[in-house]
Amino acid sequence: MSDVNKTIQKWHASFKKGTDFDSWGQLVEAIDEYQILARQLQREVQSTNSSDFTEEQKKTLGKTATCLEMRSASLQCTPSKEEFKLEDLKKLENIIKNILSYNKAFPFDVQPVPLRRILAPGEEENLELEEEEDAAAGAGSTEAFPPRAPASQGTLLPRLPSEPAMTLLTIKIEKIGLKDAGQCIDPYMTISVKDLNGVDVNPVQDTPVASRKEDTYIHFSVDVEIQRHVEKLPKGAAIFFEFKHYKPKKRFTSTKCFGFMEMDEIKPGPIVIELYKKPTDFKRKKLQLLTKKPLYLHLHQTIHKDS
Repeated sequence: MSDVNKTIQKWHASFKKGTDFDSWGQLVEAIDEYQILARQLQREVQSTNSSDFTEEQKKTLGKTATCLEMRSASLQCTPSKEEFKLEDLKKLENIIKNILSYNKAFPFDVQPVPLRRILAPGEEENLELEEEEDAAAGAGSTEAFPPRAPASQGTLLPRLPSEPAMTLLTIKIEKIGLKDAGQCIDPYMTISVKDLNGVDVNPVQDTPVASRKEDTYIHFSVDVEIQRHVEKLPKGAAIFFEFKHYKPKKRFTSTKCFGFMEMDEIKPGPIVIELYKKPTDFKRKKLQLLTKKPLYLHLHQTIHKDS
């Protein structure tokens, strides 16, 4: 069996696993499986080295990823007219299974998630070094950059349904302090919850692009709903906030810095957290402060608990 067929078989197995969880009412497991598969499909769509799929097939994979994310969102909020139903999602099983031969119109009027280049660990730093060298060699150049993908509108998810005696957490990302705040293009934050081994325990979310810049601050003023009851988070988990912005010279989105909040810091009210140099260290082993200046990520926590 060829590598591409093995990949398709793996996607199909993941899709089937997610829809089975969904059918059985195991919603947390279904959401996790859908999110993982959606990101795998998006990674394939954004790959510039792969020739396994045609551009049309990549569009279909991108639309499938969108539907997976729509179903994930539907499972995390009360039913509405916008709900994406399980029976609709199941219509995509044959598309994934037969992506190499599928040539019909996509069954739903959706668009792929806007493309964002995904970099391997270390690749981003190499590209930025090249960028600095290019800038030094070509100072004063007025090269026009190709148009980039539309700015992300974010992938924030709604609050989970409440459960008796269980705690939900909303984190408002208020602002981040950076000495070069005004130079950051299309800045946004990626929020994830990782265990001690750096493994995702929740769906990863992106904020929309920041609302405004002012002096040394970039303002977001957006609420992030943590997608698991606090009591169900694994011991030693942490909530990560990665600040990202667009690099036009190399046409990719770069992580500038990150911060994190540990479980013992969950308490209602404002909190400021320190910022660390990239690459993001999800295992929290080798942390280096971004700057000695008093610049932080400003958050506000709200606790929701049914008695």
